[in-house]
Amino acid sequence: MGRTQALAWTAAYRGMLPGDLLDSLDADVLAARWADDLRRPPAATHRALVALEANTVVGFAATGPSDDPDADPVRDAEMTVLVVHPDALGRGHGSRLVSAVADTGRADGFTRATTWVFAQDDTMRGFLESAGWAADGAHREMVVDAEEAEAPPVRQVRLHTSLEE
Repeated sequence: MGRTQALAWTAAYRGMLPGDLLDSLDADVLAARWADDLRRPPAATHRALVALEANTVVGFAATGPSDDPDADPVRDAEMTVLVVHPDALGRGHGSRLVSAVADTGRADGFTRATTWVFAQDDTMRGFLESAGWAADGAHREMVVDAEEAEAPPVRQVRLHTSLEE
């Protein structure tokens, strides 16, 4: 998962996030964090869903109750991450992961799912909109920890989708 995340973020976010931050992504450090998170999830409704090709992780999504200030943690789930290895794009892994996020959310009793995407990430936003997600008007700015002294905040928009059948 760490290797897939490092490669996917480096490919997808070049030009959106500071280059020194992307260049410093360490697959082993990310893998250790994921291993820790998977061993000790905050609640039973925190999930990691994985896409495999020949026993190799090529994508994953992570979900849990939304912690947005306006969210209902009993009804609102959040997809906190969705990544697909750059070499595995276009093979349906992302679509299957998004479907699994919805199915898992429903099974856990959630009625809505949200996710945050970079405002300028037209690829991810278009992909999710084609799967039935839409902007709900919420936005936020993230301060990115980077060596570049004047790294501007990164704007994100929130997308949501109904999990009710």
